[in-house]
Amino acid sequence: MEIALRAALIDWLKADATLAAALNAIVEEAPTRTALPWLAIAASASADWSAKDRQGREVRLALELHCRGDDPATAGTLVATLEARLAALPAVQPGFQVVTSQFLRARAEQRPANTRAVLVEYRFRLLAD
Repeated sequence: MEIALRAALIDWLKADATLAAALNAIVEEAPTRTALPWLAIAASASADWSAKDRQGREVRLALELHCRGDDPATAGTLVATLEARLAALPAVQPGFQVVTSQFLRARAEQRPANTRAVLVEYRFRLLAD
């Protein structure tokens, strides 16, 4: 279910007109030759979250946004759009259902060459169909 969730999230984020217009890439792993800004799944891990009659997984997933600029508000606007889109993820997905999704934490840092990185972590609890 972890891989299916990753794919569903990438498709869901790419389908958002605001994110698609603002970002040069929305991908599963950090792109090697893409200009900033871009968004990628940095990491994920899953654990059993099964019920008596259904398989389940708890998936912790980190998304990393890379952008450029002196103004933190630029990254803040993109992160707010990202968080709103994640909150709107439909519960019913092919092969599984999202029971809960929860923001866990975020980290932002200024990096060399006037770039910024924002890491946003979520927990998804899933049950198989």
